Amino acid sequence: MSKIGFIGLGLMGNPMAANLVKAGYVVAGFDLSAANLQKAGAAGVGIANTAADAVSNADVVVTMLPAGKDTLTVWGGGVMAAARPGTLFIDSSTIDVGSARSAHEIAAKAGMLSLDAPVSGGVGGAEAGTLTFMCGGAVAAFEKARPVLEAMGKRLVYCGDAGAGQAAKICNNMILGISMIGVCEAFALAEKLGLSHQALYDVASTSSGQCWSLTSYCPVPGPVPAAPSNRDYKPGFSSALMLKDLKLAQEAAASVGAVTPLGAEAAQIYGMHNAWGEGGADFSGIINLIRGKGN
Repeated sequence: MSKIGFIGLGLMGNPMAANLVKAGYVVAGFDLSAANLQKAGAAGVGIANTAADAVSNADVVVTMLPAGKDTLTVWGGGVMAAARPGTLFIDSSTIDVGSARSAHEIAAKAGMLSLDAPVSGGVGGAEAGTLTFMCGGAVAAFEKARPVLEAMGKRLVYCGDAGAGQAAKICNNMILGISMIGVCEAFALAEKLGLSHQALYDVASTSSGQCWSLTSYCPVPGPVPAAPSNRDYKPGFSSALMLKDLKLAQEAAASVGAVTPLGAEAAQIYGMHNAWGEGGADFSGIINLIRGKGN
């Protein structure tokens, strides 16, 4: 059975690493947070003293880090020298396309296979092992990664060459951010018009207004019991992370001259939500900003 090095054991990384252990992999993990390491250890992850130690005996290395600079710091640090030649490096962080491509270059120069494989599904998907992986890199790297990714997710999509996974992720999340605002505006309007949440849901969920933000993640409590709106907007997928992804989309749009006015507006609205002190709430909690009400 392959040995896995896992660097970045936060809200997403911890359950992902735990699912690899459940699948029978031997996992060595590293994180800068002692609390994260303790939680991972309780799930059966072997605790490494350094990132280099985590990768030294690994066949596959997975990184799940906050930003592009963090991926480049880790990949460009001592881990490539510590890893065995031909090790597969998978970055499941959500980062900018340029940093993803630079990470691939670092791996190639070190003689390693590499894949950018950001995820969709949030903490719930990470815990349940139902994540979607959007993958960019060589086909050989994707095929080698397949069994490892299947232990953490239910859907793998090969998107193309280096950076394509990140491109798919930010485009998808731009759609999600825009659609959630639209759904929230509709519910806020319905409230003013005296229309019940359930009535709007029953109509829109079976009509042309149907979308994932409505039927899987409804921003008002009641119609979709599993949605964070029924748990006081506990994430889920936080507003801060949505803002991060919308900013990445805007940076990418600017770099290639793409026109994304709704994406730009969504980034501004989520920026207001975060400035309002709601960055830690689920992104569907944007309905409270639209209503002009605090939680």
